[in-house]
Amino acid sequence: MLLLCSLLVVCRLLALVLRCPTPASSPQSAPADPTTAQALTQHLSVSRGKEHLRVTSAIARSTSPPAAAARPRRMLGHRFPTALRLPHGLLQRRSIMARRGLTIMAGGEAEGPLAGFFDYMERLRNYERSGVPRGAGTDSDDGFDLGRMRRLLRRLGDPHTHFPAVHIAGTKGKGSTAAFLSNIMRAQGYNVGCYSSPHLLTIRERISVGNDGGPVPVRLLSDLFDEAKKAIDEAIESENGSLTHFEVFTALSFLLFSQQNVDIAIIEAGLGGARDATNVIRSTELAASVITTVGREHLVALGGSLQSIAIAKSGIIKQGRPVVIGGPFSEDIEQIIRDRAFLTQSPVISACGHGIKSFTKCIDWDNGKPYQRCYISIKISRDVPLSIEMHDINLQLLGDHQRQNAVTAACAALCLCSQGWDISDASIQAGLEETQLPGRSQFLTAEEASALGFDSASTVLIDGAHTEESAKALSGVIKTVRPEGPLALVVGMASDKEHLAFAEQLLSGQTPDVVLLTEASVAGGTSRAMPASSLKEVWIAAARDRGIEYVDIGGVSGAETPEHISDLLDCSPSSNSGRKPMVIGCQDVAPFSSNLIVAASQLLESRGTAPGLICVTGSLHLVGAVLQQMGRH
Repeated sequence: MLLLCSLLVVCRLLALVLRCPTPASSPQSAPADPTTAQALTQHLSVSRGKEHLRVTSAIARSTSPPAAAARPRRMLGHRFPTALRLPHGLLQRRSIMARRGLTIMAGGEAEGPLAGFFDYMERLRNYERSGVPRGAGTDSDDGFDLGRMRRLLRRLGDPHTHFPAVHIAGTKGKGSTAAFLSNIMRAQGYNVGCYSSPHLLTIRERISVGNDGGPVPVRLLSDLFDEAKKAIDEAIESENGSLTHFEVFTALSFLLFSQQNVDIAIIEAGLGGARDATNVIRSTELAASVITTVGREHLVALGGSLQSIAIAKSGIIKQGRPVVIGGPFSEDIEQIIRDRAFLTQSPVISACGHGIKSFTKCIDWDNGKPYQRCYISIKISRDVPLSIEMHDINLQLLGDHQRQNAVTAACAALCLCSQGWDISDASIQAGLEETQLPGRSQFLTAEEASALGFDSASTVLIDGAHTEESAKALSGVIKTVRPEGPLALVVGMASDKEHLAFAEQLLSGQTPDVVLLTEASVAGGTSRAMPASSLKEVWIAAARDRGIEYVDIGGVSGAETPEHISDLLDCSPSSNSGRKPMVIGCQDVAPFSSNLIVAASQLLESRGTAPGLICVTGSLHLVGAVLQQMGRH
């Protein structure tokens, strides 16, 4: 009897093993029981030790992109069984919601069908507009309740468990890194879902799905909301109205990615990491986590120090899954991240450590837009061996910081290669080169500037920098692209930013000839907007601290005639030195109007200077206002 029982157990185990897919199995051979498949996967991973992480990317990758007709090989079958991807509940409508073409321009579709959706979302609590509560992003009693997010997703069929994901956090660079990595995967032919924030023109920009990276189509989002609304209503009632705008939209993005059967999702964290609504991704679905940088932003919400911010962001690291760190980091901050990785037994890939070499060869121009020609070499032998060398790669995103983001994204792509994804060197380079992000070091063409009523020979640059670190990066871009010539700044910021540090950083480089301050509405409201007059006082204090002579011309509406602009300058006191003093003024009518860019140009011309550079910065919301006004014309 004992022998018979033993034989039955052996037969049962053999049957389970034969049902479990191998890396070479077709998608149709997935196990019927995901739990059993997951248990076997964990056993296989343990038995192999670290060997499966030491497969070099040179072996895992082909040397050229696949033929258009061939679908790229996705993650190894035993890592992500097909049974985990079968739709259920709300997910059964995937066949109805077929893949549709996406628009590249956010304003390319009328959004009338989304009126009900917009009204619904407006009624939800929106911390982007009102400001995040103290400690909300920390892994503590004050932090956001991830249980609330998990319960919402459960009502929607747990869509976040139906696709592999790369989770990206960081103070700066996470949006650019997500865009770089998404385009790499698209270049290889994968069906990619990408979720990011904030948006510039329409909330649809936050979700992209498919092969072109454009905003989610109006009808697709409208159908998705109509389908999910009942479950969301029930969740809101169950949670006593505490579900937030960000939580609901994040859940909708996960649902869409599942229904569209994406090969991989690139998910950008909204705030911090540990208690962010996106941090429901489990280790079983996480392909890799990425931490780009750690800086002094959202200090109150994330614990009040760089160390607490690093702890919050390292919360996206999951058990046994690799983490790519961008940087550069200070020694203590990097150690916090590595300590978390050690506790979770996660291999660490440093995108700025030994074996990484990158530099910009030159800046060139194409159709009125600059790009940087770079050299990038990645040769890592520890933990997860990675290797690629790109001698001439043309990045449309400018600056040393964007080159570093490109290196970080390339490391993440190579990390996926080591797990069995087919990604060629050619696709990595193509994806990096094709990436462009509106509002990030974006130089407007003459045609785009003319849409704002701007007909000067000066150049307009728009950049969403809003921290001390990003101001430093912006100064570097200005120095590289326009090392000489007149400079005007048009600045608007949210009230919870470090205004003085931002101003001092921009004044530490080339001293601007003109600074005009404006009020930037945030998420469609003014509660977080810094008044232009208050911002002007900050810039005056920064100029005094640096010993910069200035003249205060008071309020400017942007509708002044050239003659009135000249009168403003004539009435200003003269400088004690030979150099003309910096002109500071503020828009006296809120909110921002593109007329202020015209006024900045007129002020430069009235000073008798040659055509210069006019930079609009301080907030992505301000940059969005520029693009919106440009689109109206």
